Amino acid sequence: MKVLGIDIGGSGIKAAPVDVATGQLLEERERILTPSPATPEKVGNAAKELVEHFKWSGPIGIGFPGIISNQTIRTAANVDKSWIGCDGKTFFSELTGCPVRLINDADAAGLAEMKFGAGVGQRGSVLMLTAGTGIGSALFHNGHLFPNTEFGHIELHNKIAEKYAAASIRKTENLSWKAWGGRLNEYLQKMERLLAPDVIIVGGGISSKFEKFRPYLHPIATILPASLLNNAGIVGAALAFAFHSEE
Repeated sequence: MKVLGIDIGGSGIKAAPVDVATGQLLEERERILTPSPATPEKVGNAAKELVEHFKWSGPIGIGFPGIISNQTIRTAANVDKSWIGCDGKTFFSELTGCPVRLINDADAAGLAEMKFGAGVGQRGSVLMLTAGTGIGSALFHNGHLFPNTEFGHIELHNKIAEKYAAASIRKTENLSWKAWGGRLNEYLQKMERLLAPDVIIVGGGISSKFEKFRPYLHPIATILPASLLNNAGIVGAALAFAFHSEE
């Protein structure tokens, strides 16, 4: 089965057709900047542009940065608040003329890593964290997803954790790898106190720089870099359609 995966992020929107049996991208990934403000109209037009770029007319899976409940968008942390309450499935289906399924973007990345990446064969509790504009999270137990966790929004130093330890903060505050790694370590230690995961997978674009900050992370859990890097969200969004479109 071939599905167009679209990964909507706070800074960029990425897409590619995916072979969901292998997790392979069937064409080179296309990326466009997330519009500002990231309203339904502007993001919808960007998604439509990507669909037209690939001349796509089949099923589409979309990873969205927010809680998705029965295909309705309930939160919108790094996009415009006007998304809240939107029936995402209907919105994008009508816009593209294609069958669509939405999933939380970090859940999408987690699904991809568990099926094709660093999570393959991992049992017990696995926590996937995507460090980018914010911090997304996906929690699995024995391979089963507990959807819509938003652990990037826990409190750390009297602020939302992702405002303290996201990868974007490293650039914004011009932090060294040691300084930022120390912040991420604080966050991981708090997550361990709350969840006691057996494995932590660090994803997002920052995972390609894993060796630069790994020396400053000291969790009890086994810690691994995501192996699908920035393609995980695309692959996972496609998987979400392929295996859960009936829901």
